Amino acid sequence: MNQTYTIKEKTKQIFVLLIPILITQLGMFSMVFFNTIMSGKYNSSDLAGVAIGSSIWSPIFNGISGILLAVSPIAAQRFGEKKSNEVSAVVRHGIYLSVFIALAVIILGFFFLNPILNKMALPARVEKTAFDYLVGLSFGLLPLFIFNVLRSFIYALGKTRVVMVIMLMSLPVNFFLNYAFIFGKFGLPELGGAGAGFATSITYWIIMGMTWFIVKTQDPFSSYPVFANMREFSWEKCKEILQIGVPMGLSTFFETSMFAVVTILLSKYSVTTIAAYQSALNIVSFLYMIPISISTALTVLVGYEVGARHYKDAKQYSWLGVLLAILIATGTGVLVVIFRYQVAGLYSNETAVINLTANFLIFALFFQISDAIQATAQAALRGYKDVNLAFIMTLIAYWLICLPVGYLLAHFAGLGARGYWLGLTIGLLAAGIALSIRLIYIQKRKFTHIQVKEVV
Repeated sequence: MNQTYTIKEKTKQIFVLLIPILITQLGMFSMVFFNTIMSGKYNSSDLAGVAIGSSIWSPIFNGISGILLAVSPIAAQRFGEKKSNEVSAVVRHGIYLSVFIALAVIILGFFFLNPILNKMALPARVEKTAFDYLVGLSFGLLPLFIFNVLRSFIYALGKTRVVMVIMLMSLPVNFFLNYAFIFGKFGLPELGGAGAGFATSITYWIIMGMTWFIVKTQDPFSSYPVFANMREFSWEKCKEILQIGVPMGLSTFFETSMFAVVTILLSKYSVTTIAAYQSALNIVSFLYMIPISISTALTVLVGYEVGARHYKDAKQYSWLGVLLAILIATGTGVLVVIFRYQVAGLYSNETAVINLTANFLIFALFFQISDAIQATAQAALRGYKDVNLAFIMTLIAYWLICLPVGYLLAHFAGLGARGYWLGLTIGLLAAGIALSIRLIYIQKRKFTHIQVKEVV
């Protein structure tokens, strides 16, 4: 990571980090895509089972990832402070936490997975596929969580391209394993949709192995003794990660689960409405990878500058990231609105579904802009390690504004399913405004020291 002095240099630095992160995000999205599509080619019941399994796993994974990705802003600040030993200690204790969390999730799954699936009253084959898929996936929890910690460390050093290469190398492996386990090829058992879980787990072990090897042997990562003194354990180090990570993880979990609740509420509408909503949401979720990638880069850059006591640079990065996210969200949103019928046609051949999806996508434009503001403002606050109040703000926005306002607009203002889109947009905009005000406060009141630059 290089010191920057102008807005042009800062913009370039953001994109240097951003583009590999975005490609990595797309790669991780592709794994879920492979699981779903290839299971659907095997059998529709297996497709449904994998979809149900993914819907159960997604909020849990996103929440836990939020906890472990706290390694990134903490390590970035230590890196900015030139405290190499402390960077290594943070990563090492992140690995400890990943082991503890993986064991906890597996134990909880052992006791609660069957009761959850039973309450969903699914067809027997769908329930069995969902259960077997999640069991298969559980074998990859430990390497996945360790990979997230090592990925956070690599991001903290600004070397985002490394993770991108690892992810791109793993995609053909994942595709091959999916094909082999789902359809029973090359002497492997024919497992149907459940095979996607085992294939993904093996892929996670390969990804973790490659990342571990690079961190241990390649510069600049090998100069940090991450894997040395693994017997040294400090609860205080774990506590620091949890203090930052738990609010981050809960915020992500509540945001993800909010969309799941909206999906459940919409299940009372017609099949056409549900299909149109899911299609529009899928498009928006895909485009959301851009602001979330900007957010990841922003957390690292702000954290590094705060650690180096370059508070002016941290402030400039914060608002530059917010502005870039708004501009990109507006640009992509306008394109989606202009070509909304063509985009909707990718998801369905039914005229009614296409027309309603296209209508939803008009609301999605404003939703996307609001989401971009709140995501990047929150990311900048994470760079300052200010997460507790931000978590409360987002919790209020998601559950006390988005859902109630959406419900009222849908059922008492005659807007139907469109009311939920408006509710989501209003809530996310409220979160964006509140988080931006908090960011201004943090920058003015807590980080107003005069930046002293070296004179060469």
